[in-house]
Amino acid sequence: MPIMEQLCSTPPMRILVSFLRPHWRVLLLGLILGLMANAANLAAPLATKRIIDTLGTGGALAGPITLLLVLVVIGAAIGLWQWVLLGTLAEQVVLDARLSIVRRYLAARLGEITRRPTGELVTRVTSDTGLLHAASSSIVGLINAGVALVATLVLMGVLDLVLLGCTLAAVVIIAVIMAVLLPTIGEAQRKAQESVGQLGADLEGTLRAVRTVKASRAETRQGARIEAGATQAAAFNVRAARRTASVWTVSWAGIQFAIIVILGIGAWRADAGLLAVSSLIAFLLYAFQLMGPITELTQNVTALQSGIAAAARIREVEAMRVEPTAGSSAGRADTSAPVLELRGVTLRYDETAAPAVRDVDLVIPRRGHLALVGPSGAGKTSLFSLLLRFLEPQSGTLLLDGQPYPDLSPAEIRARLAYVEQETPVVPGTIRDNLLFRYPEGTEAELWTALHAVRLDGKVRSLPDGLDTALTGAEISGGERQRIALARAILRTPDVLLLDEATAQVDGLTEAALQECIRRCATTGAVVTIAHRLSTVVDADHIVVLEAGSIRAQGTHASLLASDSLYRSLVEALRIATTEPALSGPAPDRR
Repeated sequence: MPIMEQLCSTPPMRILVSFLRPHWRVLLLGLILGLMANAANLAAPLATKRIIDTLGTGGALAGPITLLLVLVVIGAAIGLWQWVLLGTLAEQVVLDARLSIVRRYLAARLGEITRRPTGELVTRVTSDTGLLHAASSSIVGLINAGVALVATLVLMGVLDLVLLGCTLAAVVIIAVIMAVLLPTIGEAQRKAQESVGQLGADLEGTLRAVRTVKASRAETRQGARIEAGATQAAAFNVRAARRTASVWTVSWAGIQFAIIVILGIGAWRADAGLLAVSSLIAFLLYAFQLMGPITELTQNVTALQSGIAAAARIREVEAMRVEPTAGSSAGRADTSAPVLELRGVTLRYDETAAPAVRDVDLVIPRRGHLALVGPSGAGKTSLFSLLLRFLEPQSGTLLLDGQPYPDLSPAEIRARLAYVEQETPVVPGTIRDNLLFRYPEGTEAELWTALHAVRLDGKVRSLPDGLDTALTGAEISGGERQRIALARAILRTPDVLLLDEATAQVDGLTEAALQECIRRCATTGAVVTIAHRLSTVVDADHIVVLEAGSIRAQGTHASLLASDSLYRSLVEALRIATTEPALSGPAPDRR
């Protein structure tokens, strides 16, 4: 079939076939069962003709009637088996597709995920894969329906060639109309799925910032924007529904019109003695039965179009670049070298953009507290992304224990580093789940030690469910969530602790306790902080001032106050004395 060859040659179709290929044995069994069910159904009109012929000759009817009943029962049983088999297969294909996308998300490079709206990524897993349900069995359905259609036409030709010619004319007309309408269904389905993805992205972003939305009195405006997206998605779905309805109407009306013509011509031929009445009845039964294959062809081609539209979006996920899973030639660590070192590192987010990090040389010793300071856009968070190997530099080298980063896998690098984000997200689950997120094998004693270090053990003990308290409720404040994130990072003292301002949302007393925790970590390992508070800066053993992606100055708090004007202006911007820690700071930057 030229249409099927064209469909199978498209890249989205190859994605769809890739999900079906592991289940080819089940597909083959489903195809065989379908062919057996078709054979039983095709034999039924001939059995009916035999009953009528036997009735005319006065013979015994028990045998022909029994044969017809057996054919009906066998056809129904085989059809039920095939239905259950292919339904189970469809669910497995959807599950495989969802697991494949989720694995791709988690293996993808950070930039591949962060540049796409979260809601759209979720839609790819939930909505797009759902369209594969019907499409997964559509190929088997197309083959079965095609075979049934051809076999029905052959048997109709055996009964009467003139009536077959009338039937073929009707089938050709219907096929031409379907060939025109079916491609428009796939296009409408694709646009509908894109609209649903954008709707999910807008809704997810609005719900995530619902406090800001309400505080800004923007409920109506945001609601209108989301409603517009929902309306657009509905419009594309309505268009697809209209096209589908048109195809179905043409199929049904065409077959019914053909049956009326066949009945008239057949009655005339039977009256003229050119056709036996039993043959006319059998031919009419085949004509009615012909609606089954044509309907099945219509349904399966429509489902396949939807599946191809979904596969095209799934293909975009398959194209995401993934992180390397292993280093090229990992050597032995040099414990005499600095734990981390950057040599001439430059990073660009875009080839045409200015460097976010420009020719940076930096040594991070194995112990001590190093603070990164600088105005918004100075490159602080970009440096963290490089250290965690979320991003790859355009030039320069990063080293861990003297080994170049390319010689190590991201997992090997991150096993040595602990990271507390600026927004300090918590993962779904309980307090225990969050604390054990980095080290699932952590003991109960280690959990309470980490909570005590961030002065949160008393709070957790006072909760009714203790460590098993779910973090979805409102019993845990933003500052307490921040401390949970820090406790998670220090559950087992890491070689390098990366903190994107861990004291941003805590009160003065808690801040003092956290600073003490950071000081203890700095005695056994390296602590690198992005600092927005003077208390963090004053405690640092070494301070690096960044400006426009480059290192402007380095030194202690006192030496930088005396020698660097930008550092002095940063301190003055905090509106605090240069000898006392502050309790509040400016809005955190994101880069």
